[in-house]
Amino acid sequence: MAARTSPTERQKRLGAEVRRMRTSAGVSAEYAAGLLGVDRGKISHIESGVRAISPERLRTLACNCECRDKAYVDALVGMAQPGQRGWWDKYRGSLPQGLLDIAELEAHAVSMRAAYSVHIPGLLQTSDHALALFRVVIPELPPHEVALRLAHRVERQQVLEGDSAPGFVALVHEAALRMQFGGRDVARAQLKHLLKKSEQANVTLLVIPFEAGAFPGAGQTVLYAEGSVPQLDTVQIDSSHGPDFLHAEAQLAKYRAHLDWMENVALSPEDSRRFIRTIAGQL
Repeated sequence: MAARTSPTERQKRLGAEVRRMRTSAGVSAEYAAGLLGVDRGKISHIESGVRAISPERLRTLACNCECRDKAYVDALVGMAQPGQRGWWDKYRGSLPQGLLDIAELEAHAVSMRAAYSVHIPGLLQTSDHALALFRVVIPELPPHEVALRLAHRVERQQVLEGDSAPGFVALVHEAALRMQFGGRDVARAQLKHLLKKSEQANVTLLVIPFEAGAFPGAGQTVLYAEGSVPQLDTVQIDSSHGPDFLHAEAQLAKYRAHLDWMENVALSPEDSRRFIRTIAGQL
């Protein structure tokens, strides 16, 4: 298979898991290359996501690395299936890769937990709220770029719809609820939209009030996406240069603890809705 010039985050993750499986078993790259019938350089490219690995070769490697976790191996084989494309691929070459990687991560998540201190969760934003945010990007985006980002944001939100939609727990700080992005009318409509979405069976909205005080990770935007097996969980955090994706076990454990802490200090779902209604009534 031809080398990829720009592997996706999911492709890089598969490569990282292949390397983790190989090194955990004490198998050298040279041995793996001989086993799979490829040269040593291709093993490096597979493990960086630059080259694909076929499902058959992946199972061969897993067997020889004595990886006996069938669910884990099956999940990796699912990631290695050729020809996988999602709706986000139509934006490839038009939007930054990081935005497409977020959409792909959400699409494959079994469940998600997220925490927001200043912003409303992207999956729960109204179009007017999102538009207000896209118009204050530095450097300023031209109108067609704003339109592309808005269309992508709206399509991302469909992941929460349907019978097979993942569960989504959104922890939103009071500060985010009081921000008037787009003005008072847009903010009021956004709060009403949050209330409506919070009634969905797969959406849990929890508010952290100012009076809850300090909590770890305050100020960060964090998405914890559970994979089909625990080894494939991923944390995505926002930064000024784009999204970062983390999957080392120590990092996953840290952010699970952060989110657990936030849930413990947040209001209940019903109290959260009452809180949002109060703020909306003040606008």
